Amino acid sequence: MTHGIRTDTHTPYAGGGGDWRETATRYALLPLRVFLGVTFIYAGLDKLTDSAFLKDSGSGSVGDMMRGVRDTAAIPAMIDMALKSPVGFGYAIAFGELAVGIGTLIGLLARLAALGGVLISLSLWLTVSWASDPYYYGNDLPYLMAWIPLVLAGASVFSVDAALRNRRRRRTGSFR
Repeated sequence: MTHGIRTDTHTPYAGGGGDWRETATRYALLPLRVFLGVTFIYAGLDKLTDSAFLKDSGSGSVGDMMRGVRDTAAIPAMIDMALKSPVGFGYAIAFGELAVGIGTLIGLLARLAALGGVLISLSLWLTVSWASDPYYYGNDLPYLMAWIPLVLAGASVFSVDAALRNRRRRRTGSFR
C-alpha cells in the first residue's frame, strides 16, 4: 500500500525508449561543447589571421602582451619561457586553440581535447588574467571551470567518439 504517494514520477516521452530526464542528461553537455568548440576555433583563427598578434613587438603583438603581464603573472617563469620565442608561442597557442576547438566541436578524442582546453585556460589564467581584481573578472577562470565537465564526461552524443564507440560495439556484439 502506497498511501497515495506516487513513485512513478518519471514520465516517458512520446515515442518511448526512456524518460525525458534521461534524455536531458544525455544531451546536457552538448551546448557547452558547442560553445567551447566554436569559441576556441574562433580564438585560434583570430590569432592566426591577425598579423599584429604574431609579432615579437608592436601594438597588439603577443610579445608586447607577454611583456605587459610578466610582472603580474602568478608564474612569471611561464612568461619568460614564452618570451624566448613570442611568435612561436603565439602560433602554439593559436594552433592549440584550433585543435582543442575542433576536437571538442566534433567530439574527436573529446576528453583529450577538453584537457587541452583546461591546460590552455589554466595557463592563460595564471599569466594573462591573474591580476584581475576581483578574481572573477578574469575571463580565463570561467573557461577553465567550463572545461572540467567535458574532461570528466567526454562527448556522448553527436560525436566522432560516440560513432566509433557504437561501431566497435556492433563489431564485437557488445551493446552495453
